[in-house]
Amino acid sequence: MAELSTVTLGGKGSSLSSSAVSAVSASLAHVRIDTSALDRLSTSSSSATPSLKHTIAIPNFLSLFEIRAFLLVLLNKLLLTPSSSIRPDLLLLISESLNSNPSAFRFEDFQVTQDELLVLNNASSALLGVSAILDHQSAALTSFSDVAAALSCEASKADVTAFNLMDSGDGHTSKEEVGVASDMRVLLNGSKLVGKEKIGAVAKVPKIHGTLREQVKSVHSKMRVELNSGFKLAEIQAASDGTEQAVSTVLLSLAAALRELGECSFLRAKNNLESISSDDLKSSIGEMFGKECPTDASLGSGFNAALGLVLGKDYVKFAGKVNVLLGSVWKIVAWEVVTAFAVLEGAELNEKGQGVQGNAENSKADKKKKKVVLGKGTSMILPLIKDGLQSKRAAAVENSGLLETMVGNFQLFLDSAEPEFNGFLLKVKDILESNESRRLPKIPKGTRDFAKEQMTIRKKAFSIIEQVFERHGATALDTPVFELRETLMGKYGEDSKLIYDLADQGGELCSLRYDLTVPFARFMAMNGLTSLKRYQIAKVYRRDNPSKGRYREFYQCDFDIAGPSEKMAPDFEVVRVLTELLDELDIGEYEIKLNHRKLLDGMMEICGVPPEKFRTICSSIDKLDKQSFEQIRKEMVEEKGLTAETADRIETYVKEKGSPLALLSKLKQEGSAFLEHAGSADALNDLEILFKALDKSKCIDKVVFDLSLARGLDYYTGVIYEAVFKGGAQVGSIAAGGRYDNLIGMFGSKQVPAVGVSLGIERVFAIMEQQQKDQNQVPRPNKTEVLVSILGNDLTLAAELAGELWDTGVKAEFLVNKRRQKHFDFAKESRIPWMVIVGEQEIKEGVVQLKNLEASNDVTIPRDQFAEQVRSRLNP
Repeated sequence: MAELSTVTLGGKGSSLSSSAVSAVSASLAHVRIDTSALDRLSTSSSSATPSLKHTIAIPNFLSLFEIRAFLLVLLNKLLLTPSSSIRPDLLLLISESLNSNPSAFRFEDFQVTQDELLVLNNASSALLGVSAILDHQSAALTSFSDVAAALSCEASKADVTAFNLMDSGDGHTSKEEVGVASDMRVLLNGSKLVGKEKIGAVAKVPKIHGTLREQVKSVHSKMRVELNSGFKLAEIQAASDGTEQAVSTVLLSLAAALRELGECSFLRAKNNLESISSDDLKSSIGEMFGKECPTDASLGSGFNAALGLVLGKDYVKFAGKVNVLLGSVWKIVAWEVVTAFAVLEGAELNEKGQGVQGNAENSKADKKKKKVVLGKGTSMILPLIKDGLQSKRAAAVENSGLLETMVGNFQLFLDSAEPEFNGFLLKVKDILESNESRRLPKIPKGTRDFAKEQMTIRKKAFSIIEQVFERHGATALDTPVFELRETLMGKYGEDSKLIYDLADQGGELCSLRYDLTVPFARFMAMNGLTSLKRYQIAKVYRRDNPSKGRYREFYQCDFDIAGPSEKMAPDFEVVRVLTELLDELDIGEYEIKLNHRKLLDGMMEICGVPPEKFRTICSSIDKLDKQSFEQIRKEMVEEKGLTAETADRIETYVKEKGSPLALLSKLKQEGSAFLEHAGSADALNDLEILFKALDKSKCIDKVVFDLSLARGLDYYTGVIYEAVFKGGAQVGSIAAGGRYDNLIGMFGSKQVPAVGVSLGIERVFAIMEQQQKDQNQVPRPNKTEVLVSILGNDLTLAAELAGELWDTGVKAEFLVNKRRQKHFDFAKESRIPWMVIVGEQEIKEGVVQLKNLEASNDVTIPRDQFAEQVRSRLNP
């Protein structure tokens, strides 16, 4: 018998885990109370006088395993509960009873203190004991069920494309589902048996097994806290502890996940049975399966029974029912392994079913069988199962040779209470971890890779953007990807929490840039510049929640004009640049929503918003494009402390939206509250100049005057705008900007007025990519004009000819291969329009064959003139 381990309670820094509870419950570990804890209790309870007669009440519906778990948790709770009336005698009584390992527990009446009685009578110790077993066993089931599913995939020759699931990086993929899919790929890597049959119970594995992992982690988190928290005696007296309700809530979700996994495993086991090639073996195992394996219907009734108990607030019995449900699911998964093993190792099972004395013909037939190629993971696991069966079946097989005995021993090996099985699971985890190098790497959430087709679209877009910027006289600028933290903080209002801080390396505190505007302002101030028209195309970083069209790393394309100028002239040019960008990128219908920061501030003051709440209320209003005003109103009133009357007044203003000149005329009518406010009146005058200039420039039809636009950044001081795509793709804002007259002055002694716009190019790319998909367009990823095709293996000739083309500026590639078709396939796949073909005949005659693939014609030209003639045909 293996030496027992020891679980120590009460020591400094010691904690009780679910695995320790499970080990003690299975009589695989002794319990020890740290002497320092006993000394502390002896001193603190020296004056405590036990005056109440009591015993430890053990619920009669608990199994022996559950009783041992309950007593261990009770013992730990007594140690953790802050009280000067808990005596070491009671703790020693419980620990000695556990270590004596009786077949049944009976405690005589004994004298206890009032505090001891409160702890002994609290039912949550029994609940936590059973829950700890559930925590440990369900965690083991997550690995066991993955192994069973992998073996079933090979036994039933299942299609496993569902396991190609990867983290998309946009926050829309479950981490646990991706983890399950990754483990299944490791187990099945290299298998020649999978990939044919469409089986629903296999396709569901990532979701069903992933959900179980999520619930197991939730239970484990809860148990880690509850097992190591002492009782608060005052809350126990007031019956307001809440532990039983909180634990039962996570157990109910676990029960639902167990039921789903059990039903899915049951379907795979039945499918495995149908795949057994031997009719006799199929009949024998099928009969045993029908008698001994729990059914999917029994799982449903077990779950419903547990649900009834939790609704009736009988929490300890509820946990016991969930434990029974777990046992049933475990048996089903074990049967799934048995049936898969019967398919994959049918010859061995058949031999044991017929007795060891098989005839010679069968032996010869077995030797001739084609070798089966399993996955690299499952091929290592099957021998582990066989090794585990050897000790259990050797004597029985020699005596009886009965298939029933072998299957019984198989089930015994797969029993979670068996020490051999725990060793088996550890080896399975080692297999998965040792195969870590075979796992496909992934990128962080909120980031993307761009393949050649996507890069073609991006390069085209960047070229258009640069042309527009340079058309307006802007010069390029680049700044560091990270800045001093002090440079970025305090510039973005509530969005400052999205800044990526870099780890302190013992030097300057730095952060990744959040946008390109603040670094531009820092550059201006640091270099003492008072005027600059610049553009910058670079990546920025935000610690945001990834979603469709929202990433943590993305490009921004910024155009800014800094310095003194004619009133509203830079504002006009920036809005004009934005319309040119969106028109020339040809993304479809869009509109530019425009407002003025001073108009917003005036509206806040007119409505009665306290000055200190201006920015935070504007941040709420800025969400109106995503939420209803009722939701925004609730946020402003309940979370930000605005009065209901003020919120209602704001509603009357933020609904104003329409044609720029028409709405401006309405707001400037006599009696308008805006005209009575100095800041708002100035804003209206600015907007009048801007709108007239846009009208004359024939781009005002793209602009909408919208009083609900409230850009959240703290540095805006004047006009603000935001471009929104109106087509089918839901991508939100695609560009935004505004005037920021005080930002540069924050970094230096001079105030330099500035205005700019930033194009959210990632969202524009998403629109362009979708348009190409809708039109069935495949962008050509390269610009190669000529393929130099050498029909042979002469690399030097390829180098000579391709080198001549490159020297004349021709975009060319070369391919050396004896097979003519390889050259044409390569040219077709790469969509290369011309080929220079040189074979043995061309070499002898001193010529090359020039073929136009688009026109399907060819011409023979002298070798010494080929480069010049190719270039002339490409540029006639």
